[in-house]
Amino acid sequence: MQKKTSMIANWNNKAKRLLKSELVKRGVSNANLVTLLNEIGVCETKASIDSKISRGSFSASFFLQCLSAIGCSKLEMESINTDFLIAAEPNIEYKKSNNGK
Repeated sequence: MQKKTSMIANWNNKAKRLLKSELVKRGVSNANLVTLLNEIGVCETKASIDSKISRGSFSASFFLQCLSAIGCSKLEMESINTDFLIAAEPNIEYKKSNNGK
């Protein structure tokens, strides 16, 4: 069970670091994030945001709300450590067909 808990904590840490790096890139503090989230209809307090980001165990919905609120439309994800790589979304234009296929 120890290994599973460690793996979950590792993923939480990666999510936390990714969100924090996007906030830093845009110069958005947690206090600013409260205002930006409120502007898109998400009610959070600074304390709740501080807690969620500190733990790193926030929901995917919260993560997407934060990215949307700060105007992040693309993520650049690099390798976080030497034994685990995360790939960036490819810069590919997806073709749309007219017949729905």
